[in-house]
Amino acid sequence: MVAGKTTAAERDAWVVFEDEAGQSMTPPRARTWGHKGSTPVVRVRGRGSGRVSMAGLTCYKPGQRSRMFYSVREYRGRKGEPKGIGWRDLRDLLIRAHIQLSGPIVLVWDNLRMHLAEPLREFIANNADWLTVFQLPSYSSDLNPQEGIWSLVKRDIGNLAAADLGQITRAIKRKLKQIQYRPDLVDGCLAGTGLVLDG
Repeated sequence: MVAGKTTAAERDAWVVFEDEAGQSMTPPRARTWGHKGSTPVVRVRGRGSGRVSMAGLTCYKPGQRSRMFYSVREYRGRKGEPKGIGWRDLRDLLIRAHIQLSGPIVLVWDNLRMHLAEPLREFIANNADWLTVFQLPSYSSDLNPQEGIWSLVKRDIGNLAAADLGQITRAIKRKLKQIQYRPDLVDGCLAGTGLVLDG
């Protein structure tokens, strides 16, 4: 991580953390209040196939407001439909972030197989003037602030008994948009990793 911070400082770049997550029709387990001795139960009305996949970027730069970008894709099990976030989605998300951040990016992500795909590696090589990539060590999700964003999103939809996949997608997009307008939450996710960006 020190090399990434040094590179970012030298290039006057944003440090950007990337991660993916997903949510199926089965809601995640969540905590709530209930009467003593009576366990609250959330009934799930809509059982069906499908999954909502998400990719997110948390972006930090000393002296700048923290930012967060995301991409959401539904998979309903139709023939020829992508099953989740693909390398093109990641490429497009990085391009959008680069344009909106108006500066170079030092990208930090894990060693997911998709991140090592040849077309994505070519894209990174062809855009080395504004994009530098560092990989997190294996099993170090606690160092990625984007994991904190996913935790906030899943906590919010934990008690949602969705009737269909569209309802889950809308709830996820609504929560992600709320987080985008709360840089203090994005900063809190970085603080939760124990990492510090020097100003």
